[in-house]
Amino acid sequence: MSGDQVQTEFVVSDYGKNFVKLLYVRKGQAKHSIKELEVCTALTLNNHRDYIFEDNSDVIATDTQKNTVHVLAKQHGVKNIETFALILSEHFLRKYPHVVATKISIEEYPWKRIQIEGQPHNHAFQFVADGTRICEVQQKREEQPVVMAGIRNLRVLKTTESAFRQFVTDEFRTLPDTDDRVMSTVVTADWWYNTAMGFCFDKAWEIVKSTILEKFAGPPETGMFSASVQNTLYISGKAAIARIPQVDRIDITLPNKHYFDVDFSRFPKLEFSGCENNQVYMAVDKPSGNIHAQIRRSPSSKL
Repeated sequence: MSGDQVQTEFVVSDYGKNFVKLLYVRKGQAKHSIKELEVCTALTLNNHRDYIFEDNSDVIATDTQKNTVHVLAKQHGVKNIETFALILSEHFLRKYPHVVATKISIEEYPWKRIQIEGQPHNHAFQFVADGTRICEVQQKREEQPVVMAGIRNLRVLKTTESAFRQFVTDEFRTLPDTDDRVMSTVVTADWWYNTAMGFCFDKAWEIVKSTILEKFAGPPETGMFSASVQNTLYISGKAAIARIPQVDRIDITLPNKHYFDVDFSRFPKLEFSGCENNQVYMAVDKPSGNIHAQIRRSPSSKL
């Protein structure tokens, strides 16, 4: 059978506009607020005429989708990225009857208000790499939207209260047990809400972020011991689910950003007495360990 005679069917199809950039500024008062976003849209139609029959009559051009993002930001403002994604999703499903599903993904740039002599500035901001906020809304026609929120590029490090020991010993092992090491990672986390109404998306995101930081660092004076990255991941995810009833599932990835001890015994002619508190580590980004898990609220706990 020749290639043009083979029977095929679509598994999935969608199209949209990626990386639609916008800066939203809320004025009207002395203190302005801003949100800079990258929005990705994807629409699924109820037919494949454009793919199969060269018929574009149902195609909502990706440029039209880009314009829609800008227009709806002007008309509705941007309270938070989850709410704006829901507005976009609802609009595409309401306006175009042949759209059967949407996927709206948004990344928010981490702008923070500048502090001058301890006072927040009314209209000046600083880009601070303090964890990037993302969200994704997926919705099928006649169904409720599924809202996912997340964190990207949240880099953390602690200089003690981390160990890794008593793991598998065999002929391939070279890593020694350690009772005290530098622990560093870049947090990636996604979580799914069981509803899109009745709670504050902003507050929920901040709670998840602060929970992850709390379970990584521990109390300011003493810290929190970590027996492994795996254990830290688990207690962080479990605590986030416990604190937010609207979260049923969370997915966390914690890659190791290694800092290894420098072996100064290789320099026998140099004097290091009195330098015990001066610790120097070698940063090794690659290869890196990668710890990942997705945990969910047990069905029995929802009753």
